[in-house]
Amino acid sequence: MSEERQSKAPRRSIVSYVRRSEKLSERLAKAWARYSSRYLLDLGQAEGSLTVAEDLRCDAAMVRSAWGRQAPLIVEIGSGQGENVVASAREHPDRNYLALEVYQPGLAHTMLMAGKSDLDNLRLAQVNAPDLLARMDPGLIKEVWTFFPDPWPKMKHHKRRLVQPALAADLADCLEPGGLWRIATDIEDYALHVHEVMDGNPRFRNLGTLPVSLPTQHVGKGTADQAKSLPHAMFMESERFDGRIVTNFERKGIEAGRVIHDLTYQVSADRPWSVHR
Repeated sequence: MSEERQSKAPRRSIVSYVRRSEKLSERLAKAWARYSSRYLLDLGQAEGSLTVAEDLRCDAAMVRSAWGRQAPLIVEIGSGQGENVVASAREHPDRNYLALEVYQPGLAHTMLMAGKSDLDNLRLAQVNAPDLLARMDPGLIKEVWTFFPDPWPKMKHHKRRLVQPALAADLADCLEPGGLWRIATDIEDYALHVHEVMDGNPRFRNLGTLPVSLPTQHVGKGTADQAKSLPHAMFMESERFDGRIVTNFERKGIEAGRVIHDLTYQVSADRPWSVHR
């Protein structure tokens, strides 16, 4: 691990989820029993904890050990039911995939699909993603995907949104030079939030080529209908990422009349450290 990463002072990790009852159906319980030893990473966590072990080092050696090879690594933060990460892992056997999710039923469903396809290039972790990403060595990841994160619609909860400067700083480190952070949301106010966090970040470049009009002030639960009357400005966003399948969740958003916002940010190739693989 680089001296720069080691010298970072400990900070409270972003918590963008709420713990809830996670009883597995019989089908998912069987999938967990059958496949968790194959797909679930051991991060040295205490039982029931989503925080990784204090001494965990996520480096190239750990990746080689977990996947049995060295290959480009794609990480999905909040993989949900696993539709996207499993579909892509099937399509691209030459890549390694890591699905990060806090909810056990979603992980079990991902295992079930991966097991049915006998995928060897996918691993899962039940973890608070920012906590793990903050411990990764530089340059480990080729792409990070964050598709439809929890919008935390109440104004007082916007600070709990996953996309935050602290996470962007960690991703700027652990993405390889030229690596990408792909984000998608069907919440207009979250798109504005992403632009505020990312567009002015000197370590990332917005690759968007599609002009999109957004309000320049935030709205929350109960005030979203005021957005149309607020001042607007043009922001640059991306065409739909063709590597993202349309899930039931996204389909429901489209049917509800919500616009899908795709945003792509590329980390600068001008890095203060060298990448070791």
